[in-house]
Amino acid sequence: MTELQFDIPALVSQFHRDGYLILRNVLPDERVARLNLAVDELIAGEPESLSYNWYNSVERHPAFADLIDEPALLPLMVNLLGFNIQLHISHLTVRRPNPGDSKTESQSFINWHQDGPHPQFPRIHGLTSTYYMKACYILSDMSEPDRGNTKIISGSHLKADFAPVQTNVDVPVEGELQVCGKQGDVFIFPQNLWHAGAPNRSGFTRRQLFFGYSPIWMRPIDYHRASDALLANASPIRRQLLGDISSNCFKYYVPDESMVPLKSMWLGAGAGESAY
Repeated sequence: MTELQFDIPALVSQFHRDGYLILRNVLPDERVARLNLAVDELIAGEPESLSYNWYNSVERHPAFADLIDEPALLPLMVNLLGFNIQLHISHLTVRRPNPGDSKTESQSFINWHQDGPHPQFPRIHGLTSTYYMKACYILSDMSEPDRGNTKIISGSHLKADFAPVQTNVDVPVEGELQVCGKQGDVFIFPQNLWHAGAPNRSGFTRRQLFFGYSPIWMRPIDYHRASDALLANASPIRRQLLGDISSNCFKYYVPDESMVPLKSMWLGAGAGESAY
């Protein structure tokens, strides 16, 4: 899939309305297979567990790092969030079948929440703006519910002072849906959409790789500064996404045009609400 197959203005409009997107067949089978081999390598080096969480996954395997500037997705992300953006987080989760709902140190299921920080961002008229968003690469067959799927409440990012009537993910709430997808599909959502991680009571292992993006003036979660290994031989676009645009921190807020090559992918206010 390439960016030419996306109707970006239509997807941006849908995203602002619903608070999420599900994109089918973004990654080909052979790419998914390479990513799953990388996941297998990580699991082989860990103690046996029902659930695994790896942050800063781009440092853990080149196959993950190759998704930083994934060309099939990046133009859409630029037009959802603006061109002055960076990689915010790269978070790999694996959740094995857990029919007994055993609790694990790495949280095999997660109750309803909006992503941080805490305390929350300032609100205006009861609403929190979209400050960062995640693209979730689905690496296992999650085409049916109850496989540890992500649950969401569509449109909840636009409901002033909204909160689910209860936070227990195991008790259904009005308007919830489970995000279902096959290997290679991608799910996009912002930090202010109410979501949860459902238990996995199936016979399938959940594998999801979350890549979050934020304005470059926000501190990323993965690192204080991208490592020399990540920056080595990085293209200008990848260097921007790794937050390395200037030694002058003021430029994070007001970059020179040469510092933000992602601007070439921005379609203007007709597709996104802001360049930043």
